Formats: sequence, structure tokens, C-alpha cells
Amino acid sequence: MKDLTTGPVSRHLLATTGFMLVMMVFQTLYFLIDLYWVGRLGTSAVAGVSVAGQLSFVVLALSQMLGVGATTLVSHAAGRRDATEAGHVFNQAIGLSLVTGAVMLVVGLAGLDAYTRAMSADAATAAAARAYLGWFLPAMALQFPLGVMSAALRGTGQFRAPMVVSTVSIVMNMALAPFLIFGWGTGRPMGVAGAAISSLVSIVVATAWLATHFVGERAWIRFSAAEARPRMPTWRRLLGIGLPSGFEFAMMALYQAVVYTLARPFGAAEQAGFGIGMRVIQATFMPVVALGFAVAPVAGQNVGAGLPERVRAVFRDAALMATGVMLVLTIAVNLWSRQMVQAFSADPAVVRAGTVYLEIIAWNFVASGMVFVASSLFQALGNTIPSLVSSATRMAMVIIPALLLARLPGFHMTWIWILSAATVWVQLGLSLALLRREFARRFGPGSPAVPLAAAGA
Repeated sequence: MKDLTTGPVSRHLLATTGFMLVMMVFQTLYFLIDLYWVGRLGTSAVAGVSVAGQLSFVVLALSQMLGVGATTLVSHAAGRRDATEAGHVFNQAIGLSLVTGAVMLVVGLAGLDAYTRAMSADAATAAAARAYLGWFLPAMALQFPLGVMSAALRGTGQFRAPMVVSTVSIVMNMALAPFLIFGWGTGRPMGVAGAAISSLVSIVVATAWLATHFVGERAWIRFSAAEARPRMPTWRRLLGIGLPSGFEFAMMALYQAVVYTLARPFGAAEQAGFGIGMRVIQATFMPVVALGFAVAPVAGQNVGAGLPERVRAVFRDAALMATGVMLVLTIAVNLWSRQMVQAFSADPAVVRAGTVYLEIIAWNFVASGMVFVASSLFQALGNTIPSLVSSATRMAMVIIPALLLARLPGFHMTWIWILSAATVWVQLGLSLALLRREFARRFGPGSPAVPLAAAGA
């Protein structure tokens, strides 16, 4: 275990963010390279993988549900130096992750055809989505125990091991993908299915490798079959913290589904442009997402140790870091959005759709970065319901008007992008107000309040 309750807060944030950023750079590089290779197969292939990728948001929602609960409770136990409680929480989370992964796999395979038909603009896109998901669904099922193991290690302040394992497995995925997609060396090209198989292989390797960090005498928390047996009080604690975060990501999946549905009349090019734009945003957001992953365990250990001043310092330093980074990225995307999209598609219609999307959405980058920081602090405080409230408010302000606007003559997807960008600023204001209230509730009315001024509020 690494103690995050002593020493400069900013140093802990930078160090842990650095580990997470390395991992996310490679993960995002994989996403972009994978999209690059799939882009060589044509617009239908890109649109099909994008449609298939929407299920990733569902998996992300569920894995976030488990990971957030594990990180929070393990970090609180680590702050109290309670290895027994940390091990109990970890094993309960592993048991829950195995059950969740199995259920997701069965449901996903059963509904595969219905989902791809409903979400695709044409038959070619649906066929590509089916070919990809047939192999990618098992990979997504393994994400649950893999995510719990990574979350538990982060809660104990150990960021290096998940970073090394993830980076090596991603490099393996990137190297394997073109051989399977195009049949290099085998003469048997597998198309989009090859991209999914390479992901499955790399996740199997990562899961087995990361599991070795929870066995042996040197492990601070260890696997235990007895501790993994379902215990409803602990599951309720995990889900009480994790469910609101999971619902946040589920709402993001709902938003993506609504966007793809509204984009269907505009054709596969509009869907592909949006899919590429989302991948570009994943790349640009990785510094602030890495920072968010760092905030939760650093603040969480200090919450467990009962050190409100250090929790306050975590928020202040993270807020300044996020604002600076996202300002730079806002400028970069506005200057080079077309080139970013052209790297993945030569279709003029796809490039046009993706460029318009990025140029508008970039104006919510600073607000989005601060929302990430606020959400991570809610996780550290052990109450993610306020974060869910702010996210649900924003989703309602986007989805309901979007469905109504789609009925109007002359409707265009640009209207949705403007609405989406504007509502993030509303979400930020609500998140900061709720965060101030939660901090006072957690540490008492006499404790120092979270400094909203640090966020420019």
C-alpha cells in the first residue's frame, strides 16, 4: 500500500495522474489505431464498429458501478490502515463482478441481432456490427473483474501495476489487430471481427497478469474464496456508492443511442462522423480523465483518515490542473478539427460531419474537465448521488429537447451539438453547489468548505 495521507497533495496528484495518463495514452492510441485500420475497410465498417461500440458505454456504466465502489471503500480502509476490511471489500467486489459479467454476456448474445438491426443505418452497417460484437462481447465480460482489480489497486495507492499491465496488453492488441483484420501472413483476412478478436486476446492476458498481484505474502490484499461468497451488506455498500456512477454512464449510453437514432435519416456518413468525433474526444479528454482517476483514491484515503483540509487541497489543485489542460485542448481542437477527422476517413461527408461536431463540442471542454474533478471528489466522499443528480439534469436538458427538435422541419444534427455543449455548463454549476453542500455534510458545518473559487465559480 502507498500512503497518500502525508506529503504534498499536488505531488501525489501529479504522480498518480502520470501513471494513469501513460496507461490512457496507450489505450487511446489503440482506439485511434484500431479506428484507422477499420477505416481502411470503408464507411460501413466504421459505422458498424461505432454502433457496436455503444454497448461499451453500457459495460463502462456497469464496470464503473463496481470500480467506483471498490476504489472508495478500499481507499477509506487504506486511509485507516485496515487491511482486513480492504481485502473483504475487494473479494466481495470480485464476486459481484463475475456475476455481472456472466449476465451481461448472456443478455448481449441473446439480443445481438435485434440490437444491431435497430441501431444501424443500413444492412452493411448492421452486418459489420454483428461481426464485431460476436467476439467483442466476451472481451467486455472480462472487463468487470479486470476493472475491479485495477480499482482496488488504485484504492491502495498502487498505480504502477495497472499501468504496466494495461500498457503491455494494449501494445499487444495494436500489434495483433492488422494481422487479423487484413490477414497479414495468414492470407485469411477477418475484417472487423479480427479487430474484436485482438481485443479479446489482449484482455485475457491482462486479466490473468493483473490477478497475480493479489496472491502471495507480499500482496496487501489477497484473493479469498471464502471472502468472495456473496454478503449482501457489503454488496449494498458497494452498490450504494457505485450505482449512481453506473447510472451516470448508463445515461451517457442513452444519449449515444438517441444521437445514433436521430442520425439514421442522415445516413451512415453522419453516424461515422459522430463516431470518429467521439473517438477524438476520448483522445483529447485523457489527461483530465487520468486526473479524475487520481483524485478519487488520493482524496479517498484522506477522507478515511479524517483529514478534511487535505481533501480540500485535492479539489483545489485538481481544479486548477483540469482548467489549464482543457483550455489548451479547446484551442487545439478548434484549430485542427478537420485534420483530426481526416486522419480516419477520406469520405468528404464523414469529414464534414465529424468536423462540425468537434468544432461545437470543444466549447464545453473546460466545463467537462471540472465536472470530472467534481464527480471524482463525490466518489472519494462516499456519496455519488449528487453527481448523478447533476448528470441526470443535464441529460434531461439534452435528450427531451432533442427528441422534440427532431420533429421540426429543417432539423439538423448541429442543433443537438449546440444543445449538448451548452448544458454541460449548467451541469458544472449544479455539481459545484452540491459538492460544497456534501463537503459540509461529511465533515460538519464548521469544516472548511470546498473552494468553489478554485474552479472559477
